[in-house]
Amino acid sequence: MYARLLQPPERSFFLFGPRGTGKTAWLKTRLGGGALVFDLLKSGTYQRLSASPERIGDLVPEDHDDWVVVDEVQRVPELLNEVHRLIESRKLRFALTGSSARKLRRGGTNLLGGRARTLRMHPLTALELGDDFDLARALRFGTLPFACTTKDPESYLRDYVDTYLREEVQQEGFVRAIGPFSRFLEAASFSQGSVLNMASVARDAGVQAKVVEGHFKLLEGLLLAVRLPVFTRRAKRRMVAHPKFYYFDAGVYRTLRPRGPLDSAEEIDGPALETLMLSNLRAVNDAFALGYELSYWRTHDGREVDFVLYGERGLIAIETKRTHRVRDEDLAPLLTFREEFPMAKAYFVHLGKERGHDRGIDILPAGAALAELDSILGAKRSGGRTRRANGGKRPDA
Repeated sequence: MYARLLQPPERSFFLFGPRGTGKTAWLKTRLGGGALVFDLLKSGTYQRLSASPERIGDLVPEDHDDWVVVDEVQRVPELLNEVHRLIESRKLRFALTGSSARKLRRGGTNLLGGRARTLRMHPLTALELGDDFDLARALRFGTLPFACTTKDPESYLRDYVDTYLREEVQQEGFVRAIGPFSRFLEAASFSQGSVLNMASVARDAGVQAKVVEGHFKLLEGLLLAVRLPVFTRRAKRRMVAHPKFYYFDAGVYRTLRPRGPLDSAEEIDGPALETLMLSNLRAVNDAFALGYELSYWRTHDGREVDFVLYGERGLIAIETKRTHRVRDEDLAPLLTFREEFPMAKAYFVHLGKERGHDRGIDILPAGAALAELDSILGAKRSGGRTRRANGGKRPDA
């Protein structure tokens, strides 16, 4: 079992994250065996509570003084009115998980009026994997918990893509035809880590640009993708205006990305490294409540820094590169960024072994950078590195 960085609060909370990131297992570990669980993925529970959401109050014993867990609460958004009532009237504590924020945002759903915190679960980080972190495996198969431990991660990821990204999306009624949506998923994979060109994706998917925009919003609503905005604060140079696109996990991205003899390793492995870094940045930022805004920086003349983190703790610029040897031209974007923002801490992360400092830029191997990300971002963490304690079986995290 891997210990996660995320800590549960004392009061009721939402826990959002894509399927397979370990939300349910984390709740079992953190909340203990006394929690009462309503799993809305179970057909009986779903049918009973969707027919009469008020039944949940009758199903919680009057003397229950432990946590109440509602798994995949977005399947019955109306339950939140009853949850709200039970928090107020019976002082119950709820842990509400969801793999989609889309349904909860539609129709003015009751989000408990600030009575519940919002936490986010991401794929495993290098910090959480500790001594088990394998950079090459993470770049190829990502860091969803089961993908990190199964002997056949490729089959697991194919099943994940087929049963969730395609079938369940259709079953939930989010898309009418699965064929065009499947083509869109593949077309979007060519935009991984790139400035998003909606017209190009629409052309490759064979659908209208308006449809593609809806699909991108769907992926974001299902927490399966993120669009990274441009950092424009006090910009002295002319900047690009469009966001960059990323699937949430390197393994999911590589499973969706078609590849053949005309595809170079740089075209696929470069975005995979960026995706792994972004996944870790988002997880550490959320787990430690660091409050950074994540973005990227790109000028119209092509100078680009992959990740910019801005907040009360400072300004951090991180450039990743699939290279084993650091050259002056590799550092040029960060040097340009520091000319404009001299107060920024700058990091160049690469796949080689070189570690050093050059003109205000810290040079780090990717494995070291990911393992030290809490320190880089200014987080305080107690305890040592995590070791796997389940003998290779599916982790609870």
